[in-house]
Amino acid sequence: MSERLVPGDTAPAFTLPDADGNEVSLADHKGRKVIVYFYPAALTPGCTKQACDFTDNLSVLATAGYDVIGVSPDKPEKLARFREQESLKVTLVGDPSKEVLEAYGAYGEKKLYGKTVTGVIRSTVIVDEEGKVERALYNVKATGHAAKIIKDLGI
Repeated sequence: MSERLVPGDTAPAFTLPDADGNEVSLADHKGRKVIVYFYPAALTPGCTKQACDFTDNLSVLATAGYDVIGVSPDKPEKLARFREQESLKVTLVGDPSKEVLEAYGAYGEKKLYGKTVTGVIRSTVIVDEEGKVERALYNVKATGHAAKIIKDLGI
């Protein structure tokens, strides 16, 4: 099981393909705050709700200086379908190897319908302008999560 990040940690660097197959790196966002959220699978009800919530609040977050990147183990083709089908505006990247998910503590054992399974732990890590972890939230709820982050950040 991967270690969870805590405030003050250096956010693990990553470069992953987006829905169009273009590489997106955390380093591309240096100088801005980044909300990196991890979700189990594109085109599923909870993940769709979460992605739509972030899309709906993207301008509020951007105005406050935050970029948003959604990470799942999906391949770019599935992310493209997800983006088109739901008119998503957030940057979605795929991590089929699960290396980045593990580096962020967002992959491991979790409870699902009372059973212990290994999979993506719905998580959000807020990275500051210098690449340090400002907040690390694990086992978050899909519904209302974007609104909670906005409230917690005082935006």
